[in-house]
Amino acid sequence: MKKFLALALAIFMVFALVGCSGETTTEGGGETTTEVANNEKPLVWFNRQPSNSTTGELDMEALSFNDNTYYVGFDANQGAELQGQMVLDYINNNIDGLDRNGDGIIGYVLAIGDIGHNDSIARTRGVRSALGTAVEGENGIVSDAVGTNTDGSSTVVKDGSITVGDTTYIVRELASQEMKNSSGATWDAPTAGNAISTWSASMGDQIDLVVSNNDGMGMAMFNGWSKAEGVPTFGYDANADAVAAIAEGYGGTISQHADVQAYLTLRLVRNALDGVDINTGISTADDAGNTLSEDVYYYDEASRSYYALNVAVTGENYEDFLDSTVPYAPVSNQLDATAHPTKNVWLDIYNSSDNFLSATYQPLLQKYDDLLNLNVEYIGGDGQNESNIVNRLGNPSQYDAFCINMVKTDNAASYTALLNQ
Repeated sequence: MKKFLALALAIFMVFALVGCSGETTTEGGGETTTEVANNEKPLVWFNRQPSNSTTGELDMEALSFNDNTYYVGFDANQGAELQGQMVLDYINNNIDGLDRNGDGIIGYVLAIGDIGHNDSIARTRGVRSALGTAVEGENGIVSDAVGTNTDGSSTVVKDGSITVGDTTYIVRELASQEMKNSSGATWDAPTAGNAISTWSASMGDQIDLVVSNNDGMGMAMFNGWSKAEGVPTFGYDANADAVAAIAEGYGGTISQHADVQAYLTLRLVRNALDGVDINTGISTADDAGNTLSEDVYYYDEASRSYYALNVAVTGENYEDFLDSTVPYAPVSNQLDATAHPTKNVWLDIYNSSDNFLSATYQPLLQKYDDLLNLNVEYIGGDGQNESNIVNRLGNPSQYDAFCINMVKTDNAASYTALLNQ
C-alpha cells in the first residue's frame, strides 16, 4: 500500500510540473510550448519602431508589452548625420565640374521615403543640416517636402552655402517629395524613378546631386537618369546593387549594419525562449562563442531598444560591402540543437517589394534562423495596409515568439490586441 501511494504521489508531481512549465508539442518542425499565454511570449519589433508618426514620440506601451519585448533597429540620427557628411565631403572633394551649368549653385533633389517615418525624417534632416539648407520649426529641423524650389523661395528649406578654395557656392534643394504611390505604399522606387524624370525634364543641368532616403529609390533615379548624366547619387542601406553601382558613379550609401540587426532580431527571441540573460551572445559570449563588440551596436534601456551603428560606404571602401547578405563573422557560429531546441517564430516583412528588407534583411534572417535553431515563418506584406499582415496572424498560439515589422509605426496596438485575446 505504501509503495502504491509513493508511486501515485510521484506520478502526480510529474504532471504538476508539466502543468507549470507548459506542455510541449511539435508544430511545423519546431517545439511549441502551448501553455504559455500569447501575451507572455517574446516579442521583437524591428525596423519600424512603435511611435507616433507625427511627433516621433515612442509608444512605450508597445515597447514594454511584456518582460520579453524589445525593439531592434539602428541609430537613425547617427546614420543621418553620416549621410549628410558623406554628401558634404563629396562636394568638397569633387567640386571641379560639379556645378554643371556654372551658375554658382550646387543644386540637389531629394527623395523622401515616408514623411511620417522617424528614419525618413532623420535622414532628411541630416542632409539638410549638413548642407546648410535646414530650417528650424517647432519640432526641430523641418522635414517636409518642398515640392519645387528652383528660385530658392521655399520656407521649408533655405539656401545654404559652401566655400571650397576661394569660391563660395550656394547650396539649394531644388525639389523634394514623398515617394508614395497611388495605392499608398511609401519608399516607392518606381515613384522615385518617375520623379527624377519629371525633375530632370524641367530643371536639366541645374541638378548637380541626387540624394535619397534609401537605396531603393536612389537606384531608381540613378538608373533612370543620373547614371547616364554623370550626376552623383547618394542613398542609404548599402543594398548590394547600390554598392556595386559605386563603381559606375553612384556617390555612396550608408550601411546600417543589417547583418547585426538581423542577428539581434532573432538572438533576442532565442535568449528569451532559452530563459538566459538577454545579452547572451550579444555583450557576453554564448556557448558557441558568438558575441558583438561595442563598436557595432548599443542598448538603450529606457526605450528597450537595441541599435546597430552605421558605416559610410564610398568609393574608398565599397568593395568590403559588395555582398550584403553575409552574416556578421563574430556571430556566425552554429548553436547546439540539444542545448537550444528548435522553436517556432512568426515574422513579417511589412512590404515584400521593399528592396532592403527583401534582398538584404530577410536573406540574413534566413541564415541566422538556421544558426540559432529557429523555425521562422516569413510573412510578406503589401506595404500599404496593416490588415494585410495582421489578418495572417490568425493562430498566434502555434508560435513561441513574434518578430513584427509594421506598415505604420502608429499601429502596434493592431498586433498586441491579437496577442491579448
